[in-house]
Amino acid sequence: MDRLRAAELACSYGGRCATRDMLWGMVIDGFVASGFEAVREVFAANFAEQGDVGAAVTVYRDGEPVVDLWGGLADPEGERPWERDTLQLVYSATKGVTATVAHLLAQRGELELDAPVARYWPEFAAAGKGDIPVRWLLSHQAGLAALDKPVPLADALAWGPMVDALAAQAPNWAPGTAHGYHGRTFAWLVGEVIQRATGRTVGRILAEEIAAPLGIDFFIGLPEAERHRVSRLVFAPKVDVASVPEEFIPEELRPMVAAMRDPEALVNRAFQVTDPADIDFNDPAVHAAEIPSSNGIGTARGLARLYAATIGEVDGARLLTPETRTAATREQASGIDRVMMLEDRYASGYMLPTAGFALGGPNSFGHPGRGGSLGFADPDTGIAFAYVTNYIIEGAPDLRARNLVDAVNQALG
Repeated sequence: MDRLRAAELACSYGGRCATRDMLWGMVIDGFVASGFEAVREVFAANFAEQGDVGAAVTVYRDGEPVVDLWGGLADPEGERPWERDTLQLVYSATKGVTATVAHLLAQRGELELDAPVARYWPEFAAAGKGDIPVRWLLSHQAGLAALDKPVPLADALAWGPMVDALAAQAPNWAPGTAHGYHGRTFAWLVGEVIQRATGRTVGRILAEEIAAPLGIDFFIGLPEAERHRVSRLVFAPKVDVASVPEEFIPEELRPMVAAMRDPEALVNRAFQVTDPADIDFNDPAVHAAEIPSSNGIGTARGLARLYAATIGEVDGARLLTPETRTAATREQASGIDRVMMLEDRYASGYMLPTAGFALGGPNSFGHPGRGGSLGFADPDTGIAFAYVTNYIIEGAPDLRARNLVDAVNQALG
C-alpha cells in the first residue's frame, strides 16, 4: 500500500486528518498532516473565491506526503466529480517532467548535455546550427522558438514532420546570445535528441524508468485505457491584454503587451508553430500524442512525487543524485526573455524563482503550466509541491497556486 493511501486510511483511526470535509460550502477529499491545515483552508477558498472548478494539490516533505487534497468537478458538463485518481493535463508543467527525464539520462551517461545536438541528430546542423549544445535546447537559448512556416497539426502530432521542420529552420536569433521561451518547440527539440540518443521516446522512458518503478501517475502520451480518468479543461473568460489601455498596464508588463500587439512578434509566433495554431487540448488525439512541452497528463500526487524524488528518497528510491540535481538546477540564462519580454530565469529545463515568479526558496526549481498548474521542489526545505486544475485562467491575475504555496510556507514556520 502506498504511503498516501495509508495516510488517508489513518484518518479513520488516528484522527490526524479528515478524509471528507466541508469547507466554504465545498466538499474536499483527502488528508493534511498536522500543521498543514491552512493548505486545506486555502484549497477550499480557491473554489469559493478564485473560481476553481476541479483541482488537486499534493505536498511532500522530506519524501513523506503531508498534503493530498482534491475536490470539485472533473467534467462540469456531465457533473462528473473529481476523484482521487482523476488525471489532469498540465500544459507547460510538462517541461519540468521532460527535463527530469533528460537529467536522468545524463546521470546515466546516455546523454551529454554539453555535446552538440548534431552528434545525436545530424540533420539538425543545417542552417548554421551545428554548434548548438543540447543544454541550450533545455535552457531556451537555441533561438528556435518559432518556425518560418507552421506545420499542419496532424503532422506535428505524428512527430516526424515537425522534427524535419525544426532541423531545417534557421535560428530566430544568434544561439547562445539570448534566451527566449520555446513554449511549443521545446517538445520536439528536446524529445528528438532524447529519442536519437536512446531509441526511446520521452513518454516511453517516463513510463518505464520513472512512473512504473516509483509509482508515479503521470503520462506523456496517454494510453487509451486511462482516457476515462482525464478531466475536461474549462476556460475562464479570457482577458485580451493587448486591448488594455496603456495607462492601466503595469510598467514591467508593457514590453510584453506591445509585442503581443504585433502579429509577427516572437511572443505570438512561438505559439503558432502548428496550423491551426490553436490546439484543442481536450482532444483525445492530442492526449494520445507525445508533446513533451505541453501535454503531460497526471495527478497532483504523481507530479509532486516525481519532484520529491529529485531531491531525496521516496519510499527508498530517488531519481537524481545530489550532484546531478545541483548541476541540473544551476542557472543557465536570466534577464529579459526574447519571446515573453519579461524577466525570467532558467536552469537546464527547469524555471528558477524570480520576483515575479515565486516558487519556494531561492534554490527551488520547477515549472508552471498554462492556466494555473504548478510543480516544483525546494531542496532547502525538502518540499515538493504540485497543484493541478482544469479551470484555465489566462490574461488575468491568478492567485490559486501562489496562495497554496504561501500556506505551505506558513506551515513550515
